[in-house]
Amino acid sequence: MAGIVHVPWYATVFRGDKLEAALAEIAPVALRYGATSYAVHRNRDDAYKLLQMSAFEEKGDWEKFWYGPEFSRFRAQNQSLYQVPLLYSWADLVAEGGLDDSVLHADANAAAADLRPA
Repeated sequence: MAGIVHVPWYATVFRGDKLEAALAEIAPVALRYGATSYAVHRNRDDAYKLLQMSAFEEKGDWEKFWYGPEFSRFRAQNQSLYQVPLLYSWADLVAEGGLDDSVLHADANAAAADLRPA
């Protein structure tokens, strides 16, 4: 069953920007291991709190990424940037949605037309 892996990161003092940059670099590597998508979110209320997410069809593919050479090296090289323990969780994908670009552009054009002077 498809799932989303959540990895909550918490940066050490004054290292939030460095952790953000490092996660932005490693997150796309998940695609090489079978991920269908990835994301890294940074909390606006607590800038030291980051959430890495990767979607996989099989949990085994996630584990190959997590224990693989790239991510193992990442954790070793960046261990001073985040607090431990570092525990991921696998979540089943229950619902997902969004708008495609054509709908978004159509809405923006309609909104702009409403603002034009008569």
